[in-house]
Amino acid sequence: MRKQKGFSLIELLIVVAIILIIAAIAIPNLLRARIAANEASAASGIRTINTGEISYYTTYQTYANLNQMGTPGGPTAACTNPPTAAAACVIDGVLAWNGNPANNGKSGYTYAAAGGGVTYNATASALAQGQSGVRAFCSVEDAVVRFAAVGPIAPGACAQTVAPLSQ
Repeated sequence: MRKQKGFSLIELLIVVAIILIIAAIAIPNLLRARIAANEASAASGIRTINTGEISYYTTYQTYANLNQMGTPGGPTAACTNPPTAAAACVIDGVLAWNGNPANNGKSGYTYAAAGGGVTYNATASALAQGQSGVRAFCSVEDAVVRFAAVGPIAPGACAQTVAPLSQ
């Protein structure tokens, strides 16, 4: 009887089957973890927008749109000195400019903030519902971050129909 070198075809097929079973178990958990991370980033983005709106209101006595709170030349542009109402630099330029869906959003979410006078409405909605995120987040001038279990949130519906995000 001669000595066998290497593995038989059956042994290799068994190893491949075990690897596929482990992958089938692990991949959905990784996708859920990515969604949870994107949602945490979106809630943080809404908090940043709240802070920016309050800073903007303190300085200019009116609330701002998302692009007014960022930089005038895009996410990598320098802030103007002194800041102006059109480019206040109160929030990160990446958040202000990547809120546009054409710019692929930020961390799987797209942001919007519409402000004027004594009110504003900030929202964060998943770019691909169920893939980049499930929940949508919003806030108004009371600065409470709220969420909807399934997004997006209609403009103006934040304070009336959406539950606050628990601390």
